[in-house]
Amino acid sequence: MTRKITVSLPDDVLRQYLTPHPDVTVLEWDFTSEPPQPQIDIVVPPYMGGTGVLRILEAVETTLVQSQSIGYDGVADSLPAGRVFANAAGVHETSTAELTLAMILASQREFPRLMKSQRDGVWDARPTASLADRRVLIVGYGGVGKAIEQRLIPFETSVTRVASRQRTDESGVIHGIAELPELLPEHDIVVVGVPLSDATRHLIDDDFLAAMPDGALLVNVARGPVADTEALVRHTASGRIRAALDVTDPEPLPQDHPLWRTPGVIITPHVGGASSAMRPRMGRLLQRQIDLMLAGEPPVNVVLGG
Repeated sequence: MTRKITVSLPDDVLRQYLTPHPDVTVLEWDFTSEPPQPQIDIVVPPYMGGTGVLRILEAVETTLVQSQSIGYDGVADSLPAGRVFANAAGVHETSTAELTLAMILASQREFPRLMKSQRDGVWDARPTASLADRRVLIVGYGGVGKAIEQRLIPFETSVTRVASRQRTDESGVIHGIAELPELLPEHDIVVVGVPLSDATRHLIDDDFLAAMPDGALLVNVARGPVADTEALVRHTASGRIRAALDVTDPEPLPQDHPLWRTPGVIITPHVGGASSAMRPRMGRLLQRQIDLMLAGEPPVNVVLGG
């Protein structure tokens, strides 16, 4: 017997990336109203809508909840019991790695100062730091960390990888996170891309920042609470280290927050994955989940339930 499935999308953007199929019905549901029907096989929640919206799924029977984000911190607190939840691994790595490189280059080559000079009509030709020859520490060696490493290597950098536990791969040693106190003083740029958990909350604390050498650059593309904001303010305000932050705690960052005006700090509003590269990749992942369900196969990327 042919399997017929129903898929709900939060808007019509992803629809263009899906292949029409006679056994697949695609609905639009943005979670601001009651479910359009009592049973939906694959539900795609709104992107960046927060985890609280998942509580509305109590009113609908689902086979798979397909997130548009990689991170799933807080999801278990709102997702109804017994649901299968998949993250968007493979969707955001490209965009997040691009933004990471852009922020590193902007900081190293002092783009904020150069752009101010442009606005002021000032020809200020002082030399800047390079990315080439820098020692880069990547803390969090999942999909995003690997994508960042792949883009750093052509810039003639030296890259050290850190994960939750020590291991080796074809490229050599991946250090364990317990080694950070010894590794931090030896690196010019520290990129943090760990998932948020009880173990990583405030990983970037006073001790972490104090261990970084003078003039070093911290890049946070993980989650805001991975950093202790008060410690971050103290260390950047002194001018001893610099920071490039795509995530903050809190978010949005209040207009009067000191980080906005701290020299040496670059802030982007949690847009690491939000580029034109996201939607096609999200569409391909969703199409894969549809094809697997039609074939009676289990979904990929399941992180809760299943």
